[in-house]
Amino acid sequence: MKTTIEIPEATFRQAKTFAAAQGITLKQLITEALERRLERALGAGGNIDDTPPWMAGYGALSHMTSENRRVLGLIEEEFEKLPEDMQ
Repeated sequence: MKTTIEIPEATFRQAKTFAAAQGITLKQLITEALERRLERALGAGGNIDDTPPWMAGYGALSHMTSENRRVLGLIEEEFEKLPEDMQ
């Protein structure tokens, strides 16, 4: 597919020089760079991930569910030991 893009002149010259030094065409350089960027952004599955960055670790500690319950139980037990006026 053909398209037109605007690239700053200095960037274009650097890219053209780099591609020539690598023995590839500017088209190959741009295609490879774009593919790498998309792979990083989209992941191995190739799907756009609309998950907010703060959710990336959601579920990562699900294997600790029973430990979390145990710790919460211990905390609850300690709170039950507090005098009435501190509750």
